[in-house]
Amino acid sequence: GDRMWHFAVSVFLVELYGNSLLLTAVYGLVVAGSVLLLGAIIGDWVDKNSRLKVAQTSLVVQNASVILCGIILMIVFLFKTQLLTLYHGWLLTVCYILVITIANIANLASTATAITIQRDWIVVVAGEDRSKLADMNATIRRIDQLTNILAPMAVGQIMTYGSPMIGCGFISGWNLMSMCVEYLLLWKVYQKTPTLALKSAKVEESELKQLNVKKESDVKPAEGVQLIVEKDVTGFEPQQEKEVSCGARIAEPFITFRDGWVAYYNQPVFLAGMGLAFLYMTVLGFDCITTGYAYTQGLSGSVLSLLMGASAVTGIMGTVAFTWLRRKCGLIRTGLISGVAQFACLVLCAISVFMPGSPMDLSVSPFADISARLFESEPLPTIASPEDKPEMVFATGMPNLLNGSTTPANGNPEMSPEPVPLISVSLLFAGVIAARVGLWSFDLTVTQLLQENVVESERGIINGVQNSMNYLLDLLHFIMVILAPNPEAFGLLVLISVSFVAMGHIMYFRFAQKSLGKQLFVCCTPDPKTVSDSSPPGNTSTV
Repeated sequence: GDRMWHFAVSVFLVELYGNSLLLTAVYGLVVAGSVLLLGAIIGDWVDKNSRLKVAQTSLVVQNASVILCGIILMIVFLFKTQLLTLYHGWLLTVCYILVITIANIANLASTATAITIQRDWIVVVAGEDRSKLADMNATIRRIDQLTNILAPMAVGQIMTYGSPMIGCGFISGWNLMSMCVEYLLLWKVYQKTPTLALKSAKVEESELKQLNVKKESDVKPAEGVQLIVEKDVTGFEPQQEKEVSCGARIAEPFITFRDGWVAYYNQPVFLAGMGLAFLYMTVLGFDCITTGYAYTQGLSGSVLSLLMGASAVTGIMGTVAFTWLRRKCGLIRTGLISGVAQFACLVLCAISVFMPGSPMDLSVSPFADISARLFESEPLPTIASPEDKPEMVFATGMPNLLNGSTTPANGNPEMSPEPVPLISVSLLFAGVIAARVGLWSFDLTVTQLLQENVVESERGIINGVQNSMNYLLDLLHFIMVILAPNPEAFGLLVLISVSFVAMGHIMYFRFAQKSLGKQLFVCCTPDPKTVSDSSPPGNTSTV
């Protein structure tokens, strides 16, 4: 249900606003900004409350928000013409604001659900068996990849052969049904895993500061390190609650935000987390930006759907590669190998920029379109009348999806441009698809490093800050595209993206080097399958 909504909400907003991307862009900006600002606060809330309460609350809020959004959208689709006339259209604008606000709440609740289930519950269920934890992580990611394929297909078929209103009703009904099923499943898992009810209390503020002040050199996550066991805090006697002033209550979220980022910076896996976040600063993925560029290069919608399916398959292959590499070479080396594999595949994307068919033109300023719009007061392009003579002819015709022919912008067959060579775009997507193997394997590696090396009392807030970092770099990549939107500049965006991926993996290499030292390049040294129960908590083994 969550995947269906993520896919459909953008389509619904485009449909509502007359095939314009304005509402979709606003929604994306609001979502990214909210997680960036509230990620640490959400994680802190996860840490301070019981696991069952957090899971149930976030699940209900998420699904109830989606259902409410679906109902509002159905009303708007049914009575859009009437809403346009009421109060000069302001009532319709209020509906747009409500949809974006509630959808943003659903996304924040989804973030809380992901943190508590995928970063906390799964660690407790796996216990001290790190191989079981790796298998569970990989299985969750495979399910995620499959739903990424099936959910858009289901919603797309319903909206194609039905209507957007039917699509809204279907998603609302599906989320209502899935909420009940998920609620029962969570309760069953909670009952079958008694350790989920035992959650370490939040350590005293003075102890947290001491914990965060520790240098990275003091605590190195060795390859064979035991899962961190939180110290017994049951001996602390509850102190009498002091009255909190109004100013302190107002300042509390800001203090939590600051403390969360400071704690994240002082984590021993800080460089690994930053390396993962830098991978979000890229146009080399199957988002609306890369898809739009592919259309300008002559790829049809059917070809793009096949390419997206292929990327999902390689993503699943990445989860399989992760479990195999971790058993053979250990967790930290798996991240290093995955990073090298991803970067090697993305070299094809960098080469594609200079191949025949690439629209890259360094003589055209990447900011020409922006400067013309903002500083020269150039009007937005409008549909020309038949009598008007077009000022320019596009070098690339859009393909006819039925017969594959191309038609120039002015409709004059005599001025039809030559077909665009597909060498460049083929290399680009070959690199993007092949790189998914290394990408998802690397993502799983960093995920498990965070699970194993972050203390239980900080698990929520650290993963919340990690989500904020991911969204920050993702937001920067959208800003980069806004500043240089013309196809001639896409080659520069590709090169910048490859550079950020390289910087991310350099950060991870530095983390791996600090952790393993000279043993980093000693291959075939797997993790021990399980940690002996008789070993004391402080007894850790190194590779």
